[in-house]
Amino acid sequence: MAAYPPALLATVIFLFGLCIGSFLNVCILRIPSAEGLSIVRPPSHCPKCKTPIKAYDNIPVISFLLLRGKCRACRAAISPMYPAVELLTGAMFVACLLEFGLSIEAAKWASFAAILIILVCTDILQRILPDVVNFTGIAAGLVWSLFTAPVDTAAARLCLWLFEFPPPQPALNLADALLGAAAGSGLLWLVAEGYFRLRGREGMGLGDVKMMAMVGAFLGPQRALLTILAGSLLGSLLGGLFILLRRKGTEYELPFGTFLGVAALLVLFQGRPLLDWYLRVSGLA
Repeated sequence: MAAYPPALLATVIFLFGLCIGSFLNVCILRIPSAEGLSIVRPPSHCPKCKTPIKAYDNIPVISFLLLRGKCRACRAAISPMYPAVELLTGAMFVACLLEFGLSIEAAKWASFAAILIILVCTDILQRILPDVVNFTGIAAGLVWSLFTAPVDTAAARLCLWLFEFPPPQPALNLADALLGAAAGSGLLWLVAEGYFRLRGREGMGLGDVKMMAMVGAFLGPQRALLTILAGSLLGSLLGGLFILLRRKGTEYELPFGTFLGVAALLVLFQGRPLLDWYLRVSGLA
């Protein structure tokens, strides 16, 4: 394979990420829609005046800047969420390239980041973690596990204890993904059920539980549990600060899925140091 200059390769991946980010914007707006809109049809249009958006006005980031954040037809303001999602997706794709190289692992984690971006944004905007995104992510995590090295070795250790001859590596990888999905969703479900029984009302929706099944399918059991811990800490600190500054009541519903999504991205890139630190301070190392 020909070697490409690192800067050129990173630029190409970033531009590709911008294009994928443009598609993610469509998913964010249409998947949770009560109108049941397809992510394919109708073509992109202004949500205010319904005018179809021309191809030259649909270039990621650049069109937003050239139009000065306004629709060409009706001059209605265009949400800054559009270029923000595009830039974030491009940055995540480059981060995956730098962390994992030009490899199938980088493609796996770029797809994971894209799914998380959709979930974080829909949770912020509408307090919804769509089933179709979660279930698609669970399936993707299980399929990717067959072709990539596991980030967790829980299944391998379990099989060494149970079997004299361990199963083939793809089966171990799939088992890690299944264990991760079970651990992440199972722990969060227990917390949600315990809260409901103690307080008599729901503290989180099942969307968070399904989201953690997706996260666990990608990250494996240890990092799934670490994601819940990190997400809870972020929710407590940042969420508490937001409630205090905005003078919200104690009943204000925080988008917990957002904190889980941010934590999952943090664990993706810093999982090993975070896990080592946690095991050390907890005395389990």
